[in-house]
Amino acid sequence: MTVTSKNSFQLFWQSPTIPAGFRSGVSLHSHTMYSEESLDMVPRYTAKLPYLGKAIYRQEAEYHRQKHKHFSFGDAFWTPPLTPRQAYRLEEKQIQRKFKLPALISLTDHDDIRAGKQLHVLDRFKNIPISTEWTIPFAETFFHLGVHNMPAADSEHLMTQFEAFTANPEPSKLGLLLEMLHSLPDVLLVLNHPLWDEKGVGSERHTAALKALFGAFGDCFHALEVNGLRSWSENKQVIALGRELKLPVVSGGDRHGREPNAILNLSRAATFVEFVQEIRRERVSHVVFMPQYHEPLKMRVLQTMVDVVREYPENFAGRRTWADRVYYRDPETKVTVSMADLWPDGGPGVVKQFVAAMRLIEWTPFRSALRMALNDRSAAWSDQEAAI
Repeated sequence: MTVTSKNSFQLFWQSPTIPAGFRSGVSLHSHTMYSEESLDMVPRYTAKLPYLGKAIYRQEAEYHRQKHKHFSFGDAFWTPPLTPRQAYRLEEKQIQRKFKLPALISLTDHDDIRAGKQLHVLDRFKNIPISTEWTIPFAETFFHLGVHNMPAADSEHLMTQFEAFTANPEPSKLGLLLEMLHSLPDVLLVLNHPLWDEKGVGSERHTAALKALFGAFGDCFHALEVNGLRSWSENKQVIALGRELKLPVVSGGDRHGREPNAILNLSRAATFVEFVQEIRRERVSHVVFMPQYHEPLKMRVLQTMVDVVREYPENFAGRRTWADRVYYRDPETKVTVSMADLWPDGGPGVVKQFVAAMRLIEWTPFRSALRMALNDRSAAWSDQEAAI
């Protein structure tokens, strides 16, 4: 028998009171220094910005003239600035300050479990979940699955299987892996930002692949995610999809920089295992949209870019400057080097232009003007739709 999920939603900037009965705040889906993030988004996000888009285009053309080859942002990647402990504390502090409750936090780096594994050796973090955001190629596109609270003893073996599938995807093996994960009673499987056509195959084809994924393996998924870095209109569609599929909708902040997760859960659970049962068995979820989610999304994405290029003198050597945390992978040799090693002088003009422009955003007058220019908040934030 299918059990209907029971979702409730709260806009914290309108209703900052914590309803009675909740015992914890939950932060799902955030990233640490162990995630690799492609820089191919740079031209997309800067193309329409005054001065910056044209400057980067000119520098790309100059690079091609001098080197006789294109500078590909897709061959470079950045890693988030925070260590696992810094990321955990950032999320914990928000929950403690805003909710006045204990925090349950799941760090989910892309196809990597080092954050949870490293924190586990410290007594204070011995009970945190070991989790990952697993990349699943499927049909013409790919999906990201939040795999939360893997058994510590089996987590490395599980990651080996995930990596093997991602490198050589076979649908029959996907079914076996999902069924195996679903059989683990304390594991939570959340399909992250399910409607995001991240690969760019087109929304219709991505949606068709999503339907095929659920048609084949839908019984293995425990929840859908509303994502802190996706638009309100897309998240509303995810909420509607959850109702259609009778699946709970849970939060996922997708934090990469220094802004704490913009969407959280409130829970009656005292431990992460109890929270898993609340979602999997009771199918109850109370999602809270934090005040930062109501800010212009494009501005928040640019702020993450600023966090990437900012210097962190408190970090350990090799993680302090932007060039320490940004890497280039040679498309032919596959050798990966940091920008600090590759370009001791700060890199080609296209990179210097980008870094300088990002740092301008910290200047208050420039930031205020950009905030107005990039105000993409949807008129959908009405009292009627706020009730969701």
